[in-house]
Amino acid sequence: MRILLASDTYPPDVNGASRFTERLALGLTGRGHEVHVAAPSAEGPGLTESLDGVTVHRVVSYRWPLHEWYRVCLPWTAKPACRRIVEKVRPDVVHVQAHFIVGRYTTIAAHDLGYPLIATNHFMPENLFMHARTPQWFEETARKAAWWDLQNVFGRAQHITAPTPRAVELLEQRTRLTGEALSNGIDPTRYEAAAGRASHDPAHPVILFVGRLDQEKRVDELLRAFAALPEELRGPDGARVEIIGDGSCRDEWKRLVGELGVDDRVRFRGYVSEDELVEAYGRCDIFCMPGIAELQSLVTLEAMSAGKPVVAADAMALPHLVHPGENGMLYTPGNITQLRDHLASLISDPAMRERYGRASRAIVARHSFAKTLDRFEELYGEAIGQEAPSPVEAAGQA
Repeated sequence: MRILLASDTYPPDVNGASRFTERLALGLTGRGHEVHVAAPSAEGPGLTESLDGVTVHRVVSYRWPLHEWYRVCLPWTAKPACRRIVEKVRPDVVHVQAHFIVGRYTTIAAHDLGYPLIATNHFMPENLFMHARTPQWFEETARKAAWWDLQNVFGRAQHITAPTPRAVELLEQRTRLTGEALSNGIDPTRYEAAAGRASHDPAHPVILFVGRLDQEKRVDELLRAFAALPEELRGPDGARVEIIGDGSCRDEWKRLVGELGVDDRVRFRGYVSEDELVEAYGRCDIFCMPGIAELQSLVTLEAMSAGKPVVAADAMALPHLVHPGENGMLYTPGNITQLRDHLASLISDPAMRERYGRASRAIVARHSFAKTLDRFEELYGEAIGQEAPSPVEAAGQA
C-alpha cells in the first residue's frame, strides 16, 4: 500500500506522538509499504526529504512565541500545502495522528478527495494548556471546545484508534465518536539487550525520568520526593536521579534542585541520541513517571522492556501499565510523601526491584509492536473497502 501518515509532531521533536509516528512509518516501510509523512518543518521552510526509506513532506512552520522549541503551522499556509501533499502522494489510505493544523487539513483534503481515512488520537487537552498559557479559570471551557473540535475533524474517519482502553473511554465520554484501543506497541529487543550489558552499582541505584520537561509531567514531584528521602538513601553514598528530556520547566526545575540541596545527585541530560536513551534505560534501576496526562506513555513501555520497576502517578492510562505489587507502585498525584515512600521501598530492596522488573517484561509482551502493525494493516484494508462517512454535525466548520 501507499500510506500517508499525517502528524503535527515528528522527529527531531521528542514526545510520545512523534516517536510513535516514526516507529509506525519505519515499521510499515519494513513490511514493504510505500510510506509518506506530512509533518511540520523542524526548521521553518517547507521541503521534502527521505529519512530511512520514509518520504517526509515538511510543511512551513513558525516558532510558537510562548514556548522555546514548540513550532506551529499557520492555517492559511498549511491548508493548501496539505492538500498538495495528498494530491501528489495519491495514497491508498491516509492515517492522521492529530486533529491540529497538519492533521486537520490532511484529514479534510483526504475526505474531500475521497481517500480512505484512519485517525489515531494521542491528544489530551492538558498537554496544550501550558503551551498556550491557558488561564486556569478558562481550562474547562477550553477542554470542552478542544474535544468538540476533535469530534468535528475525526468524524470524517472510517476508523478511530487510541492507545489504551482508558484513552478510548475518554474519547467516547467527551465526544460522539467511537474508537478501538490499540496499543502503540513496542519491540523490546534493544531494551532487553541494553539491560543485559549494563553494569549496576548497588550502592547508587539510579531513578530515571524520560520525557518533556513541561508542567503536566510534574517532575518537580519526583525531585521533592527524592529530596525527602532519608539521608542514607539519597546522600553521597545513596541513590541518584537522571532526567532525560527538555522543555519549558527545565530552568525552573534546575533551580528547585539547588534549593532542595540535591543538585550533586540529580543530573539533567537534556536531549540524547536514541542509542544513549536505550543505554539509559538499561543502566537505571527504577523508572518514575509522575505525569498526569499520559494516554499510554511510550517511555514507560520502553523502561518496562528493559525490565525496570516503575513508580507512576495514579492518573489517566498509567494504571494499564503499572500494576501495584506486581511490577511497580502507583501514587496519588501531588502526594509527595507517598511517592517518597514508594521510592524508598524500591531503593532499599534490590530483590523487589528484580522481581518487579521481571513482571514488567511479562506485561510488555502484551504490547507487541508486530501485533500493532498487523492490526493497522487490517484497518487500512477495511477502510479501503468502505465508503467514507459523512463528517459529524458541524464538521464543515473545522
